[in-house]
Amino acid sequence: MKRRDALKLGLGAAGATVAASQAGAVEIEQWPDSAAEGLPQTGLVFPDTFEPSIVVQSSPAVEPFTAPLNIMPIAQPVNPNTYDPPIEPERHQRFDDFPPQKHYEEVMTEFRWKYHWQPPYGDGTEGVVGRAGDPDVGSWHWGFNGITPGETYHAYYGEPVFLRRNNLLPTVGAGNVTFALPSPTIHLHNGHTASESDGIPQDFFNPGEFWDHHYANIPAGTPFNWDYDNPEIMNTLWYHDHRLDFTATNVYAGFSGFYLIFDERDSNNERDRNPRAFRLPSGKYDIPLILHDVMFQPNGQVIWDFFSPDGASPHPEPRPEPVEVGNSQGTPDTFDSNRLQYTTQGMTGDKITVNRIIQPYLDVDRRKYRFRFLNGGPSRLYRLVLKVVPKPGRGEPYFDDFIVLSNDGNLLEAPLVEPKIDLWIANRFDVIIDFSKYKDGDKVQVWNDLEIRGDGAGPTGFTLEGENMMPVLEFRCKGRKKPDPSRVPATMRKLPEIRMSEVRRKRLFVFDYDNGLWTVNGRLMDPNRVDAKIEQGSAEIWTFRNEGTAWAHPVHTHFEEFQILEVNGRPPSAVERARKDVVSLGPGDEVTFFSRWRDFFGKHVMHCHNVVHEDHAMMMRWDIVEPGQGD
Repeated sequence: MKRRDALKLGLGAAGATVAASQAGAVEIEQWPDSAAEGLPQTGLVFPDTFEPSIVVQSSPAVEPFTAPLNIMPIAQPVNPNTYDPPIEPERHQRFDDFPPQKHYEEVMTEFRWKYHWQPPYGDGTEGVVGRAGDPDVGSWHWGFNGITPGETYHAYYGEPVFLRRNNLLPTVGAGNVTFALPSPTIHLHNGHTASESDGIPQDFFNPGEFWDHHYANIPAGTPFNWDYDNPEIMNTLWYHDHRLDFTATNVYAGFSGFYLIFDERDSNNERDRNPRAFRLPSGKYDIPLILHDVMFQPNGQVIWDFFSPDGASPHPEPRPEPVEVGNSQGTPDTFDSNRLQYTTQGMTGDKITVNRIIQPYLDVDRRKYRFRFLNGGPSRLYRLVLKVVPKPGRGEPYFDDFIVLSNDGNLLEAPLVEPKIDLWIANRFDVIIDFSKYKDGDKVQVWNDLEIRGDGAGPTGFTLEGENMMPVLEFRCKGRKKPDPSRVPATMRKLPEIRMSEVRRKRLFVFDYDNGLWTVNGRLMDPNRVDAKIEQGSAEIWTFRNEGTAWAHPVHTHFEEFQILEVNGRPPSAVERARKDVVSLGPGDEVTFFSRWRDFFGKHVMHCHNVVHEDHAMMMRWDIVEPGQGD
């Protein structure tokens, strides 16, 4: 039995039905890079003639830290009168309560992208990366408004946003990106967002269609009367594809970006005269960074390895008996040749990119910067370290500390000084690096020292050392010290009060591996099945348990953040003691947390954010329902 028969049969019709409820046809001028019309859209699976190639060698080499960092532009509002067709408020919960104050529009297309200026990634013109330079050179890619990652959104609490996304991707078989599916759905990760705007997996829209998103930009539970000290305020959000069964490949193809949200205290103004403002580094000194590991073909084109990482034949003979194939639990492979056709453990690229540039550098002023680190890749986990390389003649390299401001988009109670950052998939860490303490000509480098299994399922338990560490990013200190009005605040967000009197239910979710697919409580994802009915306005205690002994699951639950109560029977650490939306479940781990569900109704999901695990069914649907209707 093929994977698509076992997993996807019957899901296509469900997804299409949901999509039709909001997606609409729209006529928009075709972008020049888009391919001509070809094969019609066929749904959830690739055409029968589709034949991806196997990765059999390493990506072409480049010299690290020689390509300039790509910094995404800030998205600019549009006139809503240009929407065609116009907005339909009745499709959005509480639209009249939170009428949009800013409007945006995105166009999703295929184009070429230079991951590096050195061939085969670029045309050899030093420093020319991204969309710059020769339009006929670069890796075929998907993105928003002609770039990847997409534009960075600056949003503010109290200013609701309306965003229309138009799909002008080539249809299946007509484009140059052959490993992804051109029917996305875009999720605002960490957004306190109504279901119809959340970008849940079954709300995809096809080429020639659009989807409208209404973001209320309200703190959870306090929509009308929040103040300076509201503890439900968020800061670093991101958006990415969430297509049912194809999240991994569609994000890999380029569909991700940042959505930053500010308020009176985290105000995006380091010169803010308000005495309550944090005055964190702002403007060009506030830089979002998406880490994404990628694999490339010898010609510099991005490739997704659908097959097992050991390079097995794409057409093996079926096995008459189940055999051991080396998966993490020692489970015999009962899917015959399918286990060698589809990679279910994970996908790791051998080139780390930052904002889709291979191991870039950034010239920095000698002052404080705020960097927003995000792991946006499919399966790789990172442990980031900061290595200082003094200018020749000034001493030996040494390691320094990060000043950590936030975990998963939520400012901590107070900054932490940490020698390393554990950046699992979808984790975010806002940090401050103060370059004023370094000298002109010094280099401050970010490296990864966490070793990952070749199949992407989780860490090996070993640390990479010396030359085996993976280079990520280099900062080059330039010039004299700069005037710096920003600061590191002594205190930031207090945590919300945990009131056990609000708890209505306790639930246990067990993450496991069954017959080549990933399960939650022994079940594969079914978007038509409601696995939990949660009463609006209530709180619950959830426990996540990883039954595996060799894999890792960064588990994300949509809609609201949670607070960890216990990790393997112990209290949470200082970094874990925060509002979070991703649980880092290592082998055999068990984590218990408290969470609320407020303000909106509808369907949402919880899933592993190793998106290969998610696509191979480690996801469940839960609904927010009227009080008294919970299960």
